Amino acid sequence: MITLTTTYGDIEIELNMDKAPVSSKNFLRYCQEGFYEDTIFHRVIDGFMIQGGGHTEDMTEKETHAPIVNEANRGLKNLTGTISFARTDAPHSATAQFLST
Repeated sequence: MITLTTTYGDIEIELNMDKAPVSSKNFLRYCQEGFYEDTIFHRVIDGFMIQGGGHTEDMTEKETHAPIVNEANRGLKNLTGTISFARTDAPHSATAQFLST
């Protein structure tokens, strides 16, 4: 279990190492490195989603590790209360940014 501390309170995150091992290890790596400290939720669409994990408060984009392989075919769904990695139109482009619906 990972605790993401925000100015609005803590968010408990449970990773699914069985169905999303690459994504889980990637997220854990960024957490262990302290990467998410001083980042913001830079995209918030009320009633739809929040996205964070890549920009500082002044909107400076943080340098990331190489992109990871897309695990969308592993049976998990982007349901309310879950997180997933944000990516560009390229399927294997996710790095550090994550979103939740």
